[in-house]
Amino acid sequence: MSTSPVRRDTRVYARRPLEIVVTISDAARRVRRPIRLSSVDLSGGGAFVRADILFEVGEVLVLEFQLPDGHQVHTQGRVVRVSRGGGRSERPPGMGIEFVDLRAEDRAAIETRSS
Repeated sequence: MSTSPVRRDTRVYARRPLEIVVTISDAARRVRRPIRLSSVDLSGGGAFVRADILFEVGEVLVLEFQLPDGHQVHTQGRVVRVSRGGGRSERPPGMGIEFVDLRAEDRAAIETRSS
């Protein structure tokens, strides 16, 4: 019997598997050029992106991506989780990013068009 606490999923938005290119730069502009990464999943609340280069939890990033229907999204997000992959984790190395200033029309586009 495990004594570790069970983490409940408290997401407001349904997460959907979706692999798209996400261009990321840090809001503090310490990274010289934007980094191109791939999403693993996406929701109206955030995304998980596959990455070997991990930003710190709490860091604010600038994200740009295009949905499969062509809708372009430009927003900021905060790193809320990092996964180094391997071990018991089912996730590849990467970062969970919560959108912090996503426009309502972009959120609606993600929710309706990324399924």
